[in-house]
Amino acid sequence: DDAAGKAIYIVSDGTGWTAEHSVNAALGQFEHCLADRGCAVNTHLFNLIDNTDRLLEVIKQAAKEGALVLYTLADPSMAEAAKKACDFWGVPSTDVLRPTVEAIASHIGVAPSGIPRNSPNRKGQLTEDYFQRIDAIDFTIKQDDGAQPQNLNRADIVLAGVSRTGKTPLSIYLAQKGYKVANVPIVMGVNLPKALFEINQDKIFGLTINQVVLQAIRKTRAKALGFVDGYQSNYAEMEHVRQELAHANQIFAQNPRWPVIAVTGKAIEETAAVVVSILQDRKEKCSMPRISKRY
Repeated sequence: DDAAGKAIYIVSDGTGWTAEHSVNAALGQFEHCLADRGCAVNTHLFNLIDNTDRLLEVIKQAAKEGALVLYTLADPSMAEAAKKACDFWGVPSTDVLRPTVEAIASHIGVAPSGIPRNSPNRKGQLTEDYFQRIDAIDFTIKQDDGAQPQNLNRADIVLAGVSRTGKTPLSIYLAQKGYKVANVPIVMGVNLPKALFEINQDKIFGLTINQVVLQAIRKTRAKALGFVDGYQSNYAEMEHVRQELAHANQIFAQNPRWPVIAVTGKAIEETAAVVVSILQDRKEKCSMPRISKRY
């Protein structure tokens, strides 16, 4: 059903994290028509596909639905089976993983293992890095929306911004990279926690957003919460949105060491890349001049 959107099947022999985020990053290039569903798509993740029978079932279904198949299959035989099946049933497809693996193999002169990351045959699955990321995710979830301000000193990154600037999803994304992240909401009439100004200021980042976009996001949020026209706060009213953003900008101006990142039109991956880049520059005491603090 074209009205419902074109289907994209994401197929992986692991969790699907790599493929899913690659697709989401690519979809960011089509926001100009996705926003009004002028070119709507529906993505469907099929993960832990570890045998040919299940793989063929998915591709058959993709053929029936007229879907695009994007796959990350570490086992060369599985990847080849996917390609042949898609060709046979006329399913458009792309191997997301293989070109990168082959390029790295050629560059370092070492053949890939061909073993999926979640395979029990893979050595050293539970590495120190794995446990670090789990610890970071656990910390980040507990610190969401200003909770437990006494732990701000333990965070690697602290995000501050008004409601619906994407603090939580950005925090979780960074946590998956191994960073302990806390996020603090900026609310008019509510003092920011004292601990925020007592920690290392180089790890605090402000988030801001275009006022029209923020109002649209808040209207959608209010509707999802069941607010009706006759019963809602000023949460999504433009004047209130302007005042909140002005209040946040005043706080940012008073704390010039906080880089302020404009998230309007940015995918989470893009904003995260800016945060990590600035953080690393500061740790390495990079002296490269920056034209602006807004990214």
